[in-house]
Amino acid sequence: MSARARIVGWMLAVVGLALSVSIFATWSVLLARLDSRINLEIGNEVDKLRAYVHPETGHSFTALDDLLDGYLSVNTPDRWETFFSIVDGEAHKVTAIPPPVRLDTDAELVADLAEATEAERGTVESAQGPVKYAVIPVRVQGDPRQGHFVVAIFYERHRDEIVEAVSTLGLSALAAMALSGGAGWLVAGRVLAPVRLVRQTAEQISDSTDLTRRLDVPGNDDVAALAGTFNHMLDRLERAFVGQRRFLDDAGHELRTPITVIRGHLELMGDDPADRAETIALVTDELDRMNRIVDDLLTLAKAEQPGFLTVDDVELADLTVSVVAKARALGERRWRVDEVAEAGMPADRQRLTQALMQLAANAVRHTADGDLIAVGSAVRDQHVELWVRDSGPGVPPAERERIFGRFVRGNGRTGAHDGAHDGAGLGLAIVKSIAEAHGGDVKVTEAPGGGAKFVMTLPLRQVWRQW
Repeated sequence: MSARARIVGWMLAVVGLALSVSIFATWSVLLARLDSRINLEIGNEVDKLRAYVHPETGHSFTALDDLLDGYLSVNTPDRWETFFSIVDGEAHKVTAIPPPVRLDTDAELVADLAEATEAERGTVESAQGPVKYAVIPVRVQGDPRQGHFVVAIFYERHRDEIVEAVSTLGLSALAAMALSGGAGWLVAGRVLAPVRLVRQTAEQISDSTDLTRRLDVPGNDDVAALAGTFNHMLDRLERAFVGQRRFLDDAGHELRTPITVIRGHLELMGDDPADRAETIALVTDELDRMNRIVDDLLTLAKAEQPGFLTVDDVELADLTVSVVAKARALGERRWRVDEVAEAGMPADRQRLTQALMQLAANAVRHTADGDLIAVGSAVRDQHVELWVRDSGPGVPPAERERIFGRFVRGNGRTGAHDGAHDGAGLGLAIVKSIAEAHGGDVKVTEAPGGGAKFVMTLPLRQVWRQW
């Protein structure tokens, strides 16, 4: 059973139970009131008869017939009521308004009623159902005959009116339930539409592994928020799958060459010790290069995943000076600190150090002994700038965007800075990934006095000044 059907089913069950209890309570209350009303009506007729024969009314009767006939002539029964009199055990007279069924024609009933010696009440069955009655003995001084006055109310007819009213209430309740069920079905369908879209999209993704599909759910309720969360999850999954696919493609493409080289040299390796030593050295070098490639690829893959950065407060001045101190071991160059920012920012110090060291190593590969390499940091226009510049050949304008791609190699000292043939073409891609992970970017421009200047620009998020 679908969630939509369950929601509507439970709603109708609760509403149906509430209406059933309400109808049953109404039925019980109306029947109780009917019984009370009939009893009051019978008591009222008895009181009226007693008042009619009371001396204070001015009525005087010399015969039993005069009393009974006179009272029947002035007292008209209500609906579903009848009056009749009994004289000496036989029905005497009935009201002019015809009742639903003639009780005075039932000789056995009349005989039973004529035996009453005092006012009595009871219920008797008739062709019209139960009839509630009251029989009142009547005597007139000077008349030896015994008379009785009978008040009868047809209970079933009054009950039928209640049944009709409750039936109408029940039909109205069924109509209300049908309307509420239809409205609930439509509302539940609209509310659960995003859930169905999520399920259908998940099924289609499972069948086709297409992570580009997204849900378009208007509104700002919880279900629409669920669809938005699902879209965000698809975004993360798509980035993860794209990163995984790119990693596999890059690894397969780049590792194929050293594997082929290693296999070819091992197959041609002879028994000559010198040849074996040369082959082992070459294989070792290729394995080292493969290890560097794998490490770089793993770094790029992690850059696209949550948790790549471990953010802490970083003092930009200390970061700049420490990078220069570490980079001096990369080569005999004229190392210099251009400028330091007397500020701090929340960032991953190790990743920023990794990026700057990568740029420094790149500058070393394209400069000679004694050339200038400078590192600097500054806060400008609500952004933090970290740069490495050198006095090498520089980067042609046509290459300044391309060199940040993966496995991009330039053409020696006149090509891209990451273009030395001993590299895998991943260094600048790693720098770009680190900058983007911090919400920034990296670019290369021409350095003052010639050469290249690589600048990482990071947003000024919660930068704090040192005092």
